[in-house]
Amino acid sequence: MSEREAIAKARRIVVKAGSSSLTTPGGTIDANRIDALVDVLAARSAAGTEIVFVSSGAIAAGLGPLGLTRRPPDLATQQAAASVGQGLLFARYTSSFARHGLTVGQVLLTADDMMRRSHHRNAQRTLAQLLALGVLPIVNENDTVATDEIRFGDNDRLAALVAHLTRADAIVLLSDVDALYTGDPREPGARRVTDVRGPGDLAGIRLGGSGRVGTGGMVTKVEAARIAGIPVVLTNAASAAPALAGDPVGTLFHPADGRRRSTRHLWLAHATTGQGRVLLDAGAVDAVVRRGKSLLPAGVTGVDGDFAAGDPVDLCGADGGVVARGLVNYDAAEIPDLMGRSTRWLARELGPEYEREIIHRDDLVVLTDREELS
Repeated sequence: MSEREAIAKARRIVVKAGSSSLTTPGGTIDANRIDALVDVLAARSAAGTEIVFVSSGAIAAGLGPLGLTRRPPDLATQQAAASVGQGLLFARYTSSFARHGLTVGQVLLTADDMMRRSHHRNAQRTLAQLLALGVLPIVNENDTVATDEIRFGDNDRLAALVAHLTRADAIVLLSDVDALYTGDPREPGARRVTDVRGPGDLAGIRLGGSGRVGTGGMVTKVEAARIAGIPVVLTNAASAAPALAGDPVGTLFHPADGRRRSTRHLWLAHATTGQGRVLLDAGAVDAVVRRGKSLLPAGVTGVDGDFAAGDPVDLCGADGGVVARGLVNYDAAEIPDLMGRSTRWLARELGPEYEREIIHRDDLVVLTDREELS
């Protein structure tokens, strides 16, 4: 069975719509566009597929009520617009899906919900229970409190991570262009890329940053497809129905392999920035990278930066190269007194609360090829 056929027969699909698929040219929410997309999703739901809908648009929905004519440049006003718009947007979805007898549930997530172990499990349980109850989850980033998430400006990576949370079979990313092109689709000579099976298929393709036209936002979409581990179709909202039906529209990103990494590890690897650096000796690098061990104080040779317990930090070898990233269990100021010591010695001298790892292996992701260290 081809991957297009697999999408047509998938039992659970994540569909993501960007703001450009839901708004007017002036940037305000377009009720007709929402209704048209909801009709497509409802039809697929009625056919027996579970849909998880990742929707942008909270900020856009808040512009009109606040008397704003365009997306504000400052973070505080973006958060205010999201606060006003999120309720309006969800109310619009509630009404639109109700036309088809479908109940929807709102799930707002932040980076912490992907990284913190307890938050991650809670989000997973909530989504699973909503689906078990026949509710269609509508997921968005919690833009009222988000910082980097708003600057990131797109929910593509969130869709990939939600697909892992829900064990979805495929993702459909709806954009303002109908596919990935070799260049700006408005320019002569730009060709549609029908399939991406690996990095070689992207050679020579210019990927733009976030935006409403051209190849805007393609970087995040390609990255989302790379970390998804399942088939991903990129197209526009007008092609949502044929994309879900497995028709040859848009661009199909083929999964590189069948492995699924944990959502927390995916987020650490692809959507976080180290807040500092922890330097390791050769033995610790070997333990972390090759043997999948936790990072213990004995293998730490230095610390750089000002971070707090729970922050993501980069782990570096003797040459300064980043080999891994993880969620640290200590503040930066605490680590120098622990370096080179065994956890048994630390527990005896400082107390039992110090008999723990600098970073537990469950909160650590390797960022280098193991063979490169040979």
